[in-house]
Amino acid sequence: MDLATIIGIIAGAAVIAFAIFMGGSFGAFVDIPSIFIVIGGGFAATLIRFPLAGVGQALVTGGRVAFTHKKVEPRSLIEKIAEMGEIARRQGPLGLEGMDFDEANLRKGAQYIADGYDADFIRESMELERDQYLSRLSEGQRVFKSLGDAAPAFGMIGTLVGLVQMLGSMDDPSAIGPAMAVALLTTLYGAIIANLVCLPISDKLLAKFSVEEINQTLIIDGIMSIRDGKSPNLIREMLVAYLPEQQREADQTQLRAAA
Repeated sequence: MDLATIIGIIAGAAVIAFAIFMGGSFGAFVDIPSIFIVIGGGFAATLIRFPLAGVGQALVTGGRVAFTHKKVEPRSLIEKIAEMGEIARRQGPLGLEGMDFDEANLRKGAQYIADGYDADFIRESMELERDQYLSRLSEGQRVFKSLGDAAPAFGMIGTLVGLVQMLGSMDDPSAIGPAMAVALLTTLYGAIIANLVCLPISDKLLAKFSVEEINQTLIIDGIMSIRDGKSPNLIREMLVAYLPEQQREADQTQLRAAA
């Protein structure tokens, strides 16, 4: 579970709820027409921008990655790949079948090596898998970004609708209140949905895209090094380049010591 995403959304919602309860009735901030305008309009605008099937898949993929995806440190991947290289040298490629893997693409690469596939096939297959995964992740980021952009716009549309209704019923005092509620609450809903949910998730997916691109490329290079029979020490030395520059020197020293 990605606790940062969950805690952030819960904390933001709690702050808003606390402010509402401190200042008045919670029921005064609930308006069904306003919710319908913001959420329905936002999804409608998103469906215009993206294919129907793509929106559903992007929401599922993006939501899963944002809420449940576990961050994998490049350092741990390097150590796992070096361990795989050691086992492959001592026990042969079939020794990789007995290893446990948390990373799906690493497991697939180990299976390719154990099955004896040639190097070109392994690289092409794993690069295709990486590119498809990153494409799905990017599509999810774009969909959430689209929802975040549309929600405030439809909040403003709802505000204009409410103002028109209010101005059209000035002679009926009982209609002014509901019209004002639509006018104000749609703007509130649009701002909350955009700034508490959609845009933060979009930014998180963008950050995870960069991390996953590095990790998946690291895995491919590591698998190819194992396939080529390179020593664990050499694999470590090569893959340390994927670590952040400020960590590289210290981690390279640690990796050499561990070797």
